[in-house]
Amino acid sequence: MTTGRKLALLGVLLVGVTSWFAWQGAAGSWQYYLTPDECLERGPSLAGTRVRVAGKVAPGSLRLAPDRREAAFALEGSHQPLAIQYRGPVPDLLADHADVVVEGRIEAGALLRADKLLTRCASKYEPQTARDGPPGGPAKEAGL
Repeated sequence: MTTGRKLALLGVLLVGVTSWFAWQGAAGSWQYYLTPDECLERGPSLAGTRVRVAGKVAPGSLRLAPDRREAAFALEGSHQPLAIQYRGPVPDLLADHADVVVEGRIEAGALLRADKLLTRCASKYEPQTARDGPPGGPAKEAGL
């Protein structure tokens, strides 16, 4: 085999391996959000798998550890809530009625053991009205 063919074969092999690793790495981030109702419907088939769930914290369900390193709460569902147990730093915006995204493993008995917790703040993305003025207030407008 000539040197040119060896290099071409090595290049094809390198592109193939790199593509496979890129596919494997990106596949985990392509996961869509599920609703609490979808998790509860698919309960047995999701047991032991990683899921990402978006919903609202059910009022009165939030329990925080004194050191804010653990939280237990429920996400509102139309029929029944989905229980969440989270371990990790608790975001400051976590409260009743808060929009959250949790990621973790579903266990039997409709429990999600989460290792990632994000709060969403929809008010930051609401359009400003004309009376609110420019972002940053008068000082920003004056170039200060």
